[in-house]
Amino acid sequence: MALFSRRKSVPAPDAAEAANDEASTEAADAAAEGAAGADVAEAPDVAEAPVPQVNISVSTYGKPPTAPAAPTAPAAPTASTAPAAAAAPTAPVVDSPRPPASAAPTTTVPGLPDNVYLRAALQGLPADIDNGHILNVMRQVLQGPLYLRVQGDAKALMADGQPLNLGIAEHDGRRFLLAFSGGAALQDSVRADGDTATSTIAQPFLAVLQNLLSGPYDGIWLDHATSGARLVLPTPLVKKALEEGDPTFTVKRLLSGPRTDATAGEIVAAMATAKLWVAGNTGPEGQMGLAEARRESGSRHLEVFSHPLEVLALGRGDRPLPLTAEQLAKAITSEPGLTGIVVDPAGPWIELDRAALAPLLALA
Repeated sequence: MALFSRRKSVPAPDAAEAANDEASTEAADAAAEGAAGADVAEAPDVAEAPVPQVNISVSTYGKPPTAPAAPTAPAAPTASTAPAAAAAPTAPVVDSPRPPASAAPTTTVPGLPDNVYLRAALQGLPADIDNGHILNVMRQVLQGPLYLRVQGDAKALMADGQPLNLGIAEHDGRRFLLAFSGGAALQDSVRADGDTATSTIAQPFLAVLQNLLSGPYDGIWLDHATSGARLVLPTPLVKKALEEGDPTFTVKRLLSGPRTDATAGEIVAAMATAKLWVAGNTGPEGQMGLAEARRESGSRHLEVFSHPLEVLALGRGDRPLPLTAEQLAKAITSEPGLTGIVVDPAGPWIELDRAALAPLLALA
């Protein structure tokens, strides 16, 4: 893809700051080993997409801020009802609180809609990062656009048909592609070095990650100049996340996008051909059961996931189990007590009742 030229590097970050992020790289390597759980399929090539033009002047990549901000404590995950045998659940029936179904869009800098899910995941990183935090950031990278920094005027370069030199950071012989969650992270980078000789472009996450895998990069450094809210994701983890995900990521795109009256129907239609997962675990008597979300009102929603990372990020020890749309339809129709399903309960999520699922259930 011509938009992602890799001809010139940029100055390396401060060694002490980079060393702090190196720990997250090592932890992410371990997370990549633990992210298995679904069948691996080869990710397809990504078609070149139009590049939205963002008229903002930003800097090249220097030192992170000298006064680090205190990291925000992560929100405690709220698990739904513990998995048990589908035919004879033994877990108590309780309300299953979840985060808001979708986040309100924000724009820190005019013309730059924030990737609110990725930004929240980065801001929620504690001082001591474990694999769960890394997996949560990885899953939220798979939502919305990422911002990249370009040497020179990206708009003029593209008008002339010139390749774009993307900003990278080098440390200990390793190269990291720099990407940003929105305007605030870009402003942090501007304040870090004061150089306004670069510009910004927005790209779909899939195009950015595919370029990461095709280039000489050891990982992607997210919001590198935002102290307390930055993370390196190593290339092996990104590769595995794309391989295990649905080729088009349509369900995730719809969940993270604006909600309209048509959203539920669009998600159900996408699920007919998407790769899907459920969360499985072993019940008290050794039988395999699937995770449900239950409420005191009596509603029961089978938990369905758009990616195995969505299961692992809940931290309940469940196994991601891949299934087809036909298998899902049969599972729902064989259990009349199910009210419907909840997709990606860690958020952004949506509940779909049997009426909304009618086109999918017809596959049973």
